[in-house]
Amino acid sequence: MQYSRAAALLLPLFVAVVNGSHYVQYVQSRVLASSCDSYTCGVNARCTMSEGRPVCSCLNLHMGDPLARCVRVECLINEDCPYNRVCTNNKCVDPCVGLCGSNANCLTRTHIPTCECIPGYVGDPFSRCQVADPQAACKPSPCGQNTQCEVINQVPVCTCLPGYRGSPLTGCRHECESDSECPPHLACSSSYRCESPCKCGQNAECEVINHQARCSCPKSWNGNPFIVCRPECTAHSECPPNKPACLYQKCVNPCDGVCGVNADCNLRGITPVCSCPKHMTGNPFVSCRLFEPRDLCEPNPCGANAICTPGHDSTGKERPVCTCPTGYIGNALTSCQRGECFTDSECPDNRACIDFTCTNPCTGRECGPNATCTPRRHIAVCTCPEGTRGDALYTCNPIESKSVYNYGRAYRYG
Repeated sequence: MQYSRAAALLLPLFVAVVNGSHYVQYVQSRVLASSCDSYTCGVNARCTMSEGRPVCSCLNLHMGDPLARCVRVECLINEDCPYNRVCTNNKCVDPCVGLCGSNANCLTRTHIPTCECIPGYVGDPFSRCQVADPQAACKPSPCGQNTQCEVINQVPVCTCLPGYRGSPLTGCRHECESDSECPPHLACSSSYRCESPCKCGQNAECEVINHQARCSCPKSWNGNPFIVCRPECTAHSECPPNKPACLYQKCVNPCDGVCGVNADCNLRGITPVCSCPKHMTGNPFVSCRLFEPRDLCEPNPCGANAICTPGHDSTGKERPVCTCPTGYIGNALTSCQRGECFTDSECPDNRACIDFTCTNPCTGRECGPNATCTPRRHIAVCTCPEGTRGDALYTCNPIESKSVYNYGRAYRYG
């Protein structure tokens, strides 16, 4: 082992002064390390001592000749790269390029690439992935005869084919072999299915009784129910005279059942008009009856407030008679008005209730000739005027001479 001159001169002094093995080892290592000073490694290289001898090596992430020049590289091992890259030729590269087959994805986890088929595809992801078969669980089918297999939630489900019934796991048979195997309103068809046996014509009605179809045209319709049914009419012009109206595709007489008992029905076009015969009266929509005397006053032909009474004219023919009721006055043919009064008490003292009017009771006929009539207390008061004498109800005579009455005798003077 060689030492530098300075170290050789100092070493005995250090050893002589200090007694301790650990310190001696420290000094020796310092002396040895300084041996790299005489060595010059290349660019980007470093010198280390190994077994007392200097060793040159490239720095981390460098490679080349450590005695001449080391060049920096991207990586030396996979761990020098991101987790999704690998170290190839001292470069971090994507390991998935060209690794997986068609329809596959490549995922790199901790520098290890993995190929996987994309969703909906199956196969070898390193060569080729194909579209997944959703019905693969049904190939081959685990179901019985005359069934269909369908994969639901990755589980094969067996069902009988249309027109078949039974256990789909062991096998299904026809829905029916005879009518008796079907409900009463259905029949076993040639395709061994329970179907409606109705094969009627256009617009026809079908009724199924015990698996048998009965075809018929709707009421009042004409035609062959196995071919086509047509309505009795579609317009009034298609109907006969005794049933001139086409209502609801049927020829009818609009008067049927419309008018009341004993009423007449006449058509205006196709509109029924009800009326009672001339010798009858009543409600033509309910009932008509023979005229009665009371019908002369119904409705009342008289004036307002007047009373109608059945009567006869001068020829004996029945006619209504109009009169004003008690307490009313006026023309009964036009109008009756309530009178001014019913009793004398409703009139002034000098008037009397005559014909329901407050009238002067002195009409000129109550007293005798030359008498004076004065209305008082609702009556006529007759008196002979001064210079006359007599019975005022019959006559008042002038007084010609003075007379003395004495016990019924009269003595004349003069």
